[in-house]
Amino acid sequence: MKNRTLRKVIAVAVVLVTARVCAGQQAASQTQKSIEAFLRSYYALGPEIKITVGAPTEFANSGILESAIEVKTPDSTEKIKMYITKDGRYLIRGEINDLTTDPLADTMKKIQTSNSPVLGNPNAPITLVEYSDFECPVCRNLHDSLRGLLPNYPQVKVIFKDYPLDTIHPWARTAALAGRCAYQQDPKAFWKMYDSIYDNQDVISASNVYDKAMDFASRAGLNPEVFKACMSAPETTQAIDASIANGNLLEVRSTPTVFVNGRRIVGADPRMVQQYLDYEVAQLKSGGATKK
Repeated sequence: MKNRTLRKVIAVAVVLVTARVCAGQQAASQTQKSIEAFLRSYYALGPEIKITVGAPTEFANSGILESAIEVKTPDSTEKIKMYITKDGRYLIRGEINDLTTDPLADTMKKIQTSNSPVLGNPNAPITLVEYSDFECPVCRNLHDSLRGLLPNYPQVKVIFKDYPLDTIHPWARTAALAGRCAYQQDPKAFWKMYDSIYDNQDVISASNVYDKAMDFASRAGLNPEVFKACMSAPETTQAIDASIANGNLLEVRSTPTVFVNGRRIVGADPRMVQQYLDYEVAQLKSGGATKK
């Protein structure tokens, strides 16, 4: 008799829990539909654009829900995060910052700098990390801007991270492989390859990128046979993929994305880069803390 009663209690509990889970899923689903409808209307996004709204989850015990949103067009994919109040009424676009932590230090901890090309003094106190795509025209603009800026900032080291946008740039990955292989054979040769690719970006194509890479490698004084073997080695591809994964961890969505001691800059904005560098140099002169 007791066992029968206990089974009934358990059965009722299972039904109640299941009902709550289903209700929660239905509420999340409705919130996702509301977000998609709002975004389509607000930004005039037609049916040809696919919007995927992730299930909202609580953000760091804040009482606010976070949702990952992917917007895919025929030419590109953008991933962003938005926030929603628990009642599903308010959508918050932007960033949420915890005032009890140092977000810049947290960002720098996420960046994997080992086994990456470094330009300048490796012990320089100011770190500029560049996530770039060799086929990206805006990345070339950044390259040209840095070429003019960096000689004025001996306190800065540049770390390059590969982030080829394969879906829209057909030869970007091959160029990334070339840069990686130059680095593996001679770290200093990477920066010669870096300059050669950006300086000749207009004449490189998917059909000639391999030959161009071999030519640039020769000009950089690299062993052609070692370079050729490296270009087809699976380890080289894995290194590129690891760099992309690291960029994804930092929510890199487009190129170039630059971090100056943790401060994010999206695009080639030399004035913003200079502003951040000047700030860090001033901090050094005043004895302020500067994160490496």
